[in-house]
Amino acid sequence: MSDAEDVRRIALSFPDTAEKTAWSMPTFRVAGKMFATLPEEETSIAVRCPKTERDELVLAEPRKFWIADHEAGFAWVRARLAALDGEDELRDILADSWRQAAPPRLLEAYPELGLPAGD
Repeated sequence: MSDAEDVRRIALSFPDTAEKTAWSMPTFRVAGKMFATLPEEETSIAVRCPKTERDELVLAEPRKFWIADHEAGFAWVRARLAALDGEDELRDILADSWRQAAPPRLLEAYPELGLPAGD
């Protein structure tokens, strides 16, 4: 089962990523732009996710994903760490969010992170 330390280790392994406390919780930022947070006593993560994909995720896997009321108007989704299928899924979720926040220069410099596998 993944935990907050796994989130921290994986998130900070991405290029130009830093951790910053905001709203009394750890947040992870690429080039200063937030791509993940550790809310809810660090038992879940909030990550960037296009609204159309987010809604599909929540409907398909409500045990894993949900939308916090105060984030409903934004392109973010929550994921329960205990419900994820291991570290690979956690890494995929964080990498996808990192890609959405990373500037083009980083996507170009790190092509292995720039696109999901198969694209």
